[in-house]
Amino acid sequence: MTKLQAPLVPSDAGFDGPSIGGRVMVVDDSAGQRKLISSMLRRAGYDVVCAADGAEGLALLERHPISLVVCDWVMPGLSGPEFCAKIRSMDREGYLYIVMLTSNTERGATAHALDAGADDFLHKPVDSHDLRARVRAGARIVEMQQQLLAQNQRVSVALEALSALDDASERDLLEAQRLQHALLPERLCEFDGASAGFLLRSSGKVGGDLVGHFPAGPGKLGAYSIDVSGHGVASALLTARLAGMFANGSPEENVAMTRDASGQVVARDPAQVAAEINRRLMDDVETELYLTLVVVILDLATGMGELVQAGHPHPILLTARGQARQLGGGGLPIGLVPGAEYDVVRFTMAPGDRLFLHSDGFSECPDPT
Repeated sequence: MTKLQAPLVPSDAGFDGPSIGGRVMVVDDSAGQRKLISSMLRRAGYDVVCAADGAEGLALLERHPISLVVCDWVMPGLSGPEFCAKIRSMDREGYLYIVMLTSNTERGATAHALDAGADDFLHKPVDSHDLRARVRAGARIVEMQQQLLAQNQRVSVALEALSALDDASERDLLEAQRLQHALLPERLCEFDGASAGFLLRSSGKVGGDLVGHFPAGPGKLGAYSIDVSGHGVASALLTARLAGMFANGSPEENVAMTRDASGQVVARDPAQVAAEINRRLMDDVETELYLTLVVVILDLATGMGELVQAGHPHPILLTARGQARQLGGGGLPIGLVPGAEYDVVRFTMAPGDRLFLHSDGFSECPDPT
């Protein structure tokens, strides 16, 4: 709000000068009363303009910034309460504080004026100290309202900016979701004498879970299930890096592959795979994230399998007869303990058996269906 100690202008002056947000308008049909009230306010340093009746006052309010009004009750045309009601029905920016003057001492007069829209009330004859005090109180209220309006405008601008950022983030997350799902193999894969199905369904846009498979040498299949701690973009980024560790059947790119004495590409011992990923996470990746993991190497001809479990939920072997048993012994998560060692669990699958690898997103899902 502009300071109320504004340059003094005559009450009959035009509005050619700069707008003064704290201008006071005096509305009274009595020229003497207008002069008296204006003089009291000008001596206190206020900028004052005058109107002879309610209609003239409304016209001034339509064209010029006025934030405080001192008006008489009894006026030709619009009475003081009617003038207040007209003001309150106007579409104005900012609050207009109204002090009504009257010699009416009837019971209920004050309530009537306040109900009509007046903010304060003074009885005639008006004491200059009381008038200035009421106007100062009104100016404080108007200033607080203007500050609140400015703060609301700043909040609105900030919210619009945040909304734009949120829209951009939403688009980025959707794109990240598509990229993460592109890391998955096809939903159903057929191998020599075996089939594998893969499903990733994040609770949010992106997450830290990942499943996949890789060729593990002649007649062998490798599969893995990963769950990075946390949720969101950071977990998804680490998941993408882990997917790269299993991305190819070449030992130069796939942490689960190596070469035997003859130079042939073969599967690495699953315990060594877990230990190597743990080493890389501890030494090369500066992050507070950790992960759980299951890696399985399966001989498709014999059904002989090996797996390592690093803190991940137990794989479940579902037999063709409908029996189910858990495999593995738990193991340490990866990325928490330097030099952690892992054990290999060996198992055999018969024709019709199924091996189920899952993250805790499945076992801890609150929906029983």
